[in-house]
Amino acid sequence: MYKILTLNNIAQKGINELPKDQFTAGKEISNPDGILVRSAKITELNDNLLAIARAGAGVNNIPVADCTKKGIPVFNTPGANAHSVKELVIAGLLLASRDVYAGINWTQSLEQTDEVPALVEKNKSKFTGPEIMGKTLGVVGLGAIGGLVANLSHRMGMHVIGLDPTLTIDAAWRISNKVKKVTAEEESAMYGSLDYLTVHIPVTDQTRHKFDAAFFKMCKPGIKIINFSREALFDNDALLEALESGIVSKYVTDFLSAKLLGHPDIITIPHLGSSTPEAEENCALMAGAELRDYLLYGEVRNAVNFPSCRLPYVGKNRICLFHQNIPNVMSSVTTILGQYNFNISEMISRSSDEVVYTMIDVDDHERDLPEEEILAINGLLRARFL
Repeated sequence: MYKILTLNNIAQKGINELPKDQFTAGKEISNPDGILVRSAKITELNDNLLAIARAGAGVNNIPVADCTKKGIPVFNTPGANAHSVKELVIAGLLLASRDVYAGINWTQSLEQTDEVPALVEKNKSKFTGPEIMGKTLGVVGLGAIGGLVANLSHRMGMHVIGLDPTLTIDAAWRISNKVKKVTAEEESAMYGSLDYLTVHIPVTDQTRHKFDAAFFKMCKPGIKIINFSREALFDNDALLEALESGIVSKYVTDFLSAKLLGHPDIITIPHLGSSTPEAEENCALMAGAELRDYLLYGEVRNAVNFPSCRLPYVGKNRICLFHQNIPNVMSSVTTILGQYNFNISEMISRSSDEVVYTMIDVDDHERDLPEEEILAINGLLRARFL
């Protein structure tokens, strides 16, 4: 019986992905085998923890590097909340253009008198703004969310330019051929042509504060920016200077920072991108299925720290190995199995940077596997025997 700790409220449909005869799940589980989490911060990894599934895309609340060292896959749910975030991004585009936000605040401040209609007609010109049709939008990151935003913005009449050096073939097929795609070498020139920019990339060592003072110098004056990815992508000090100088006319973000509160040209939204019942259910369903298939069958998909690796489970003894991407690890495993006369019926191995994940099926069900010898192999991060 696998024990699953649920942090935050996980939609019941996600919990239902865990068969009750093989899993027990709840908020009071101690020493769990797996964790289902949304935004709660995980600070400790118990010794028998096997996997973490994040019902969402970002994993900043999970110590991914520590998990990798311990052979703990961290799953996320790319695309499960894409339509929810896409809709709010489009709302952000409109809020950045038409000064609806300030107009609503102003009307709410009016006293209830017969003069309201006249006051509205007199002051409405203060809140005018341009249409988005015919304007140029840049989309940095054309994954599940960025691709949807690019396609819909084009259908709304915008000229759309997309940038994503890591664009996958599958993602490329989903993007309209009307979306102009530029290379990393053309990135600087692209910024100077944009009326709007929306970003959909993760925070990494390479992208942290990617949008800094040097970036703002490349921008077309008056650009409107929508950030529904992560706060740390932007240098907030440089952003505030760009707003004061007029380089940026509006900034709409779903991630709050104390520095950004109260500025008249910043629209702050309290992290509502995936806060729809549909997105929460989709994320929970995907996270629950990922956790189930890994714990029961060793299959890895949508892990942020290990490569995807799947092998149909046919009931044979299965060995699942996380190991460093160094020579002699796999040869040591196969040598040990050969010494004990175990026949390998299926094997699949996938590498990613410095780590490798391998699944091995062996024919013999009657004898115990040489677990101690395998666990002693140099470079092995973790082994599971199913």
